[in-house]
Amino acid sequence: MSEATQDPRLLDDQGIAGHPRGLMVLFFTEMWERFSYYGMRALLILFLVAPPDKGGLGMSGVKAASIYGTYEMSVYLASLPGGWVADRWLGQRKAVALGAVLIALGEFILAASGTVAVFYGGLAVIVAGTGLLKTNCATLVGSLYADNDARRDPGFTIYYMGVNLGALIAPIICGFLAQDPRFLGFLSRIGLATTSGWRWGFGAAGVAMVLGLIQFGLQQRKFGEAGLKPGSQQMEHGHTSTREPLRPEERKRLLVVAILFIFSVIFWMTYQQAGSSLNLFADRLTRSEVFGWHFPSTWFQSVNSAWLLLLAPLLSWLWVKLGDRDPSSPAKFALGLLFVGLGMLLLVPAARVATGAARVAPWWLVGTYGLHTVGELLLSPVGLSTTTKLAPARYQGLMMGVWYVSLGLGSKLAGKVAGLFETMPLARIYGSLFLATASAAVILALFTPRIKRLMGGVR
Repeated sequence: MSEATQDPRLLDDQGIAGHPRGLMVLFFTEMWERFSYYGMRALLILFLVAPPDKGGLGMSGVKAASIYGTYEMSVYLASLPGGWVADRWLGQRKAVALGAVLIALGEFILAASGTVAVFYGGLAVIVAGTGLLKTNCATLVGSLYADNDARRDPGFTIYYMGVNLGALIAPIICGFLAQDPRFLGFLSRIGLATTSGWRWGFGAAGVAMVLGLIQFGLQQRKFGEAGLKPGSQQMEHGHTSTREPLRPEERKRLLVVAILFIFSVIFWMTYQQAGSSLNLFADRLTRSEVFGWHFPSTWFQSVNSAWLLLLAPLLSWLWVKLGDRDPSSPAKFALGLLFVGLGMLLLVPAARVATGAARVAPWWLVGTYGLHTVGELLLSPVGLSTTTKLAPARYQGLMMGVWYVSLGLGSKLAGKVAGLFETMPLARIYGSLFLATASAAVILALFTPRIKRLMGGVR
């Protein structure tokens, strides 16, 4: 009997669809964390630019986009020390729990803040918490599976659906509390008259994270030994891992992580327009109504997740159906770059005709988000899974942090691009993003055969 068949993780198949039992615990942990994150994110740039008499901070679009980009970058950059702390001291489980506490605290600080300085302090606490939780929650998913376990990629797809279930419902609920005049009218009728509902939206994001923390804490037994010890002390098939130098094949695989990192930055620079320039496009230039029914502009932030929940099972089925013909990770990355670029290209004609007085139909954004979702499904869960497969076990938390750093840098660049919203024609901005991502897709496709050789058999 081989070592692989002796791994007890292969016997843990009592969860959903034959997966480990801990997968759904992490599914809901990340669902509530993403509810907190996307609920607040849907409000952030709109709150920053809203005039003070509407409850906002009255910033210019350029300054607000810069703050938004810096926040997004900081959230993901914090994943690097978050993974390192778990590898060295806390272990994944304690890091996830501490991160959840900090995120909830930060959201409540935003809800209670009365000054800009306190608001920034709340953002900083959320950044610290997300760096601990998000990195280590994904690493913990990988720890549930044995090496070369065929369930790993589908498991990450299921986990990723949890991410987007939270992202789907959060803007609807938080946006309703922050923007909907019916809710504001209700507050007035019960003696809580206010010019806006921003505080209620931020508060709902904090409550969501508390719910995620509670269900995570109550179901620890489902993880077995996964994530209990720091990465430097974890047992690998009965042997304690040490900080030995990287072997040649490990260095080659980490080189692949570095290569994919670069293309990931380009992808997220375009994709993260969703919370910045596309959010402003929805609020200022798109009709927020369907068949005469009006809705808050923040609800557009849920469209991407609705697409994902629809398309994720189809793509997951396709990868299984293809079997050995399943495209390699670099090939999926290239396709992901192409689709996110096509989403921006679709919006170019709408951007040419949209004005404040003549808003465009909502279907333009719906189509753009649909193409972005295909690109996201081709790149993001694959990036998570591939990182856990390529990284040495003793560095998995740290390398997962590196993966999220690519999201952070891409988000900061996205904020820089979004800062041009009021000074450059939108058609030129979106056309340039298409050219950048399409060119990156072609380059990556050309180098895919060489990258596959560096991966040493890892798909």
